[in-house]
Amino acid sequence: MLKINERISIPLNEFQWEFARSGGPGGQNVNKVNSKAVLRWNATASPSLPAPVRARLLQAVASRLTGEGELLVTSQLTRDQGRNMEDCLEKLRAIVLAAATPPKARRPTRPTLASKVRRVEAKSRRSAAKQLRKKPESE
Repeated sequence: MLKINERISIPLNEFQWEFARSGGPGGQNVNKVNSKAVLRWNATASPSLPAPVRARLLQAVASRLTGEGELLVTSQLTRDQGRNMEDCLEKLRAIVLAAATPPKARRPTRPTLASKVRRVEAKSRRSAAKQLRKKPESE
């Protein structure tokens, strides 16, 4: 089980793993070992997510979804396949956890009287400075 928080956990059998050769440094090891981990998860059909969390998640990762609605998470951070799998799970946990917290409702506010006064005074100071830059009027 991938535990997201106290209410949400995802069974590992919902994930499909693929492995490929990593890029980057590593010498001959890079050319021989499939250490890059690719995690596929069908977030649209996952029964583990509550509906509002799923909606926020799909909106947040819309650009990372495949045509079938699968979320792809990759990792080639280390030279070890197991650690890259753990890194993929941690990345997915962070993504789902961000979607699990509902956004704070914005309460509209008005500018204070002091901020209005400061704004008007700043405008008059700028105006006075610009007036001094003008050529003097000929009499």
